[in-house]
Amino acid sequence: MLFKILGSILAASLLIVFIGPVAVKLKDVAFSVVVLIGLTMMFVDIWQALKSKED
Repeated sequence: MLFKILGSILAASLLIVFIGPVAVKLKDVAFSVVVLIGLTMMFVDIWQALKSKED
């Protein structure tokens, strides 16, 4: 379980660090919406993976 938590924190932070500057620099509303949808999907997937009993 600890591996899942640490892996998900690392993956989320890397994605935010990778996409964040591009989204801030472009300031395009459509791109920002797509980024927010992608981040939301990632966090939902992480939540479901952490709730599952499979290890």
